[in-house]
Amino acid sequence: MRKGAKAALVGGVFAALVGGAAYGAFEMVSVVHGTGGPAPVRTGPPSRDEVKDTSAKFFTAWEKNQVVTAASYTNFPEAAQELLGAYGGEAHIRNLRITPGAASGATVPFSVRATVSYDGKSEPLAYRGELTVVRGRTTHRPLVDWRPSVVHPALKKGDTLVTGESAAPPIEAVDRDGAVLTKAKYPSLGPILDELRAKYGDRAGGTPAVELSIRHTGTDAAETPLVTLAEGRPGKLRTTLSARAQAAAERAVQKYTESSLVAVQASTGEVLAVANHRDDAFNAAFLGRLAPGSTMKIISAATLIDNGITTAAGPAPCPDEAVWQSQTFHNLATMKPNEHATLSESFARSCNTAFVKYADEVKVDSLTKEAEERFGLGRDNWKTGIPSFDGSVPASGGPDTAANMIGQGQVQMSPLNMASVTATAMTGRFRQPVIVSPKLDNRELARAKGLPARTVAQLRQMMNRTATSGTAAVAMSGLSGSIGAKTGSAEVDGQAKSNSWFTGYRGDVAAAAMTQEGGHGGDAAGPIVAAVLRAAG
Repeated sequence: MRKGAKAALVGGVFAALVGGAAYGAFEMVSVVHGTGGPAPVRTGPPSRDEVKDTSAKFFTAWEKNQVVTAASYTNFPEAAQELLGAYGGEAHIRNLRITPGAASGATVPFSVRATVSYDGKSEPLAYRGELTVVRGRTTHRPLVDWRPSVVHPALKKGDTLVTGESAAPPIEAVDRDGAVLTKAKYPSLGPILDELRAKYGDRAGGTPAVELSIRHTGTDAAETPLVTLAEGRPGKLRTTLSARAQAAAERAVQKYTESSLVAVQASTGEVLAVANHRDDAFNAAFLGRLAPGSTMKIISAATLIDNGITTAAGPAPCPDEAVWQSQTFHNLATMKPNEHATLSESFARSCNTAFVKYADEVKVDSLTKEAEERFGLGRDNWKTGIPSFDGSVPASGGPDTAANMIGQGQVQMSPLNMASVTATAMTGRFRQPVIVSPKLDNRELARAKGLPARTVAQLRQMMNRTATSGTAAVAMSGLSGSIGAKTGSAEVDGQAKSNSWFTGYRGDVAAAAMTQEGGHGGDAAGPIVAAVLRAAG
């Protein structure tokens, strides 16, 4: 908790429910006014004059810090009152001036100028926002459609605004070679540097700053500084990142929206790069939980080999379709069937039916045990240095036994997980990924027994075949040295296109990427991974 400041819940579930109830009661008593009976009921979108008048009244009351009055012009007055009160209270924001812009329909843009003052220190605050005026559901009054972003565009449900001495001293994060890593140069690292500061700021030896920040109530996310009133002294924090790999990752994800990537040094598990291209600040590269599609076939192939079911050179027929417990599975329409295919060929072509056909030869928990015991997944015990997801491969019965084999069903992964899977497949050892050395805080890393040498040799052969003549060949073309890859596309209900997944290695670097609604694995995620392998390999 920040020193000298209290937190105020912004638009939380409780506030929303209470606000909704209060809103209904407020409107019921305000429908009837004057002495001539009920006023005529107005319907439809608010008129231009109503939008202008309502927003002007709201702005005026907000400027004067008339919290109750300003909140009464919204459709959730209790939630609005809480945040508007924090704005002039715990956030210590003064001298507010709001300048509305030209309305576009019911939406009014505006600019804010104010001063943040705390303990004799002051700094200007300026930003742009917007609000929308809607018609009340029962009173039919024009009202500001309340959401936390009305107060500041960076605020989301459950956020608070506070000013005071920072919860953690600032840090100067550096890469593995001592190069300074900043949010300005590496935008994807912004939320990650905030997390590192929150966890290691005290250990890095700095002194706290005085800041206006967003506190994300109800989550483990670090505070997001908005304005610094007094600089703290940053402490130096060495990370495992590579500035060169990070720069390549930043450029690569910018070409595809909703994309995330992680690259690791396979021989150590040290994270070399992590990048996200998203509208929000969510670190999907570490925390994403999505079906990984056919990249899961790395683990599935290892399961088949380690359980003596088949080998890379052994049979894995690829029919047009395969039925498992009344569910029919298909391949891509362009894939020709091959009843004489080997596992290596079916892997390189990403044949779904070949893996589904083996679902009756594995136990319900075979894939789960392989993922947990050999690849270190799904035990909720990774300690990377910042919040991360460990992957999930549940022992699902019924049709999901087969669906899990091809990375659908109940399986969930992040790019971090799949980069680690690839590193384990190519080295035979599971090394839990880290972004800062465990020696810094003496944290115990997750362990797993890894893979037999014969399994590693077969996985590397199959992944190399995929990268040189299979579904990953186009994306990996031009990359020299020891390379391997696996493509994946995961269908998601309600999406027009599948999620694009791709994981690969070159030399001692393993990387994985995911692009939501990116299509086939080689279409979007493939070029992202290849670009980073080219720069870092």
